[in-house]
Amino acid sequence: MSEKQIPTGITGNLKPSAGQDEKNNLPEDFDIDMDNPQTEKAAVAIQSQFRKFQKKKQDVKS
Repeated sequence: MSEKQIPTGITGNLKPSAGQDEKNNLPEDFDIDMDNPQTEKAAVAIQSQFRKFQKKKQDVKS
């Protein structure tokens, strides 16, 4: 079984190294306003499309 490699720009659920603050793990160009209502709407739309994709992918395998 091959192992998946994690791209260098993605931190996902990785824990920060000892002594590092979580905020320091964000890329310098991370400037998304997480309090903006438009950001929330975009996230919901992306999640919806991803769920549809996953369901379609699962249905094809069956």
